[in-house]
Amino acid sequence: MLCLLQGLMEKIPILNIEVLDIARKELLEDLQDGVLVTPNVDHLVKLQSDKSFYDAYRSAEWVVCDSRILYMLSKFLRNPLKETISGSDFFPAYYTYHKDDEDCRIFLLGGRKGAAQKAMANINAKVGRNIVVGEYSPAYGFERDVCECTRITDIVNASGASVLLVGLGAPKQEVWIFKYRHLMPRVRLFMALGATIDFEAGTLKRAPKIWRSLCLEWFYRFIKEPERLFKRYFIDDVRFFGYFGKQLLGIYKNPFQSQS
Repeated sequence: MLCLLQGLMEKIPILNIEVLDIARKELLEDLQDGVLVTPNVDHLVKLQSDKSFYDAYRSAEWVVCDSRILYMLSKFLRNPLKETISGSDFFPAYYTYHKDDEDCRIFLLGGRKGAAQKAMANINAKVGRNIVVGEYSPAYGFERDVCECTRITDIVNASGASVLLVGLGAPKQEVWIFKYRHLMPRVRLFMALGATIDFEAGTLKRAPKIWRSLCLEWFYRFIKEPERLFKRYFIDDVRFFGYFGKQLLGIYKNPFQSQS
């Protein structure tokens, strides 16, 4: 069924990935299994140099646009994207859509210390049942500890979860899913959704809607965490516009094409 759906969906090439041209309503109705990733400008810059990140993206069944900037720039392409599907907006829509689906059992992995526990309590209170069946906020650097990672997969399996939201930041979350998904056979859907757990916990505040509509959510986050985000937004991510300009001119080359 998933292969059939994927075959019917148009994919828009942006640099070295293909983004599904899908509306949020369609995604809510069709998203049953596989891996969901949500590219933004920062992801696309990292995808030019990080082969493990690129491989993780290539293995994902659902690649949907998370960025208003990407959405607006897609209008310069032959086939523009239908809309932005922000992971932080999509996840509450997802658990609300599945609030009466007993087969939907979510595990939250990530967030700041204690955030996943708060998010679980908040979400279950909103839904009116224990749709979130487990949570874990791992210590910094856990991904380098194979024993810890294996222990986490055991915790997820023991919870009975059918959906795993991984909020560890890119590229860590995508690479971790790619590396360990085979150890969690009962999880049918994996979502790599960045800061979503912290937003659900209330430990991190989202930008107001007006900022988001003006493509300035990134700047709001920079104001909140300038030391951490200055290099990302003002040095690393500006390279995207050069890459995208090359795509428009037809001279962009995938740095991993010969290696794929």
